Amino acid sequence: MIRPTAWLMLTACSVLLSAAERQFDFSSTKPGTLPEGWKPELAGIGKPGDWRVVEEEVPPTLEPLSPQAPRLTRKAVIAQTAPSNEDERFPLLIHTAERFGDFTFTARFQINGGSFEQIAGLVFRHQDAKNFYVVRASALGNNLRFYKFVDGERSVPIGPSISFQKGKWYELAVRAEGNQIEVLLNGTNAFPTLTDNSFNAGHIGFITKSDTTALFADVNIQYRPLETLAAILVRQALEQQPRLLNLRLYGASSDKPELRCLAAKNSTDLGMAASETVRKVHKENQTYFGKNPEAAVVTAPLHDRNGDVIGVMEFHLRPFAGQIESTAVARILPTVKRLESGITGAKALVE
Repeated sequence: MIRPTAWLMLTACSVLLSAAERQFDFSSTKPGTLPEGWKPELAGIGKPGDWRVVEEEVPPTLEPLSPQAPRLTRKAVIAQTAPSNEDERFPLLIHTAERFGDFTFTARFQINGGSFEQIAGLVFRHQDAKNFYVVRASALGNNLRFYKFVDGERSVPIGPSISFQKGKWYELAVRAEGNQIEVLLNGTNAFPTLTDNSFNAGHIGFITKSDTTALFADVNIQYRPLETLAAILVRQALEQQPRLLNLRLYGASSDKPELRCLAAKNSTDLGMAASETVRKVHKENQTYFGKNPEAAVVTAPLHDRNGDVIGVMEFHLRPFAGQIESTAVARILPTVKRLESGITGAKALVE
């Protein structure tokens, strides 16, 4: 379900508080080709898009200080150049090299062709050609719309009537944080904040529709580096149990089916093979208590919300006089239970 929430003002200078930023510069890409890490896709039906880097005259992002300054700058931009008028044709260009969770994704676009449709915009939290979010502008319909594809089915669009002109450049931005989504046009909120839980991370990219041809330039993303669910669970457990000497979460993935350390308090433990005790806990679905000179160790199975064992958590507790198994396990199990409530399956740990 997509639903508007309270209006949240976001000015042009507001940014996502994040640790990383990337400017996509296409100037080093040979015209007529695509930059590394970008891949065309097709949602819907019809002829695939023809995406390529071209050189175009583009206005500066900031107003020139002098009237004599050049009004246009020749630069490398991304173009979708193949028109084809199937109604449910959605050419996509996806940045497949990295997935993003919380981010502000900004690009300028120009719709420069189309008779049946004149639609272009941004794709984000893209999973595949049948599952992603979209915000796009229509120069024929004079509107800005947000919608999503889930299993290839398009949701009812949400958004206001706004005038767009073919041949004119606009800046479009999406700010996604958790399940909150904001859309900005030329630095100003375009409509109230949306809430949707369908996708929490994915790829970014561009979209056109039907016979639209369009240009995209000045592509930027400010983002919080994406944590795997395993890393998030370890971080949350450490917040609840800050005095732990160490904590490891073991699991498997499709490319590495053996149990290994997916996340840990000590980063040097990442990738560590599971011990015999960890493998036994995983197989028998039983909690194990042990001691060594440095710590008391509680090794507990981790379940998904259906109750299936999908991993193992190994808690290293600071020892104290009189410490016994029942008190150590009682201290740990409530934390494990809280973490398990939102886990959908083993695959989710490494995504």
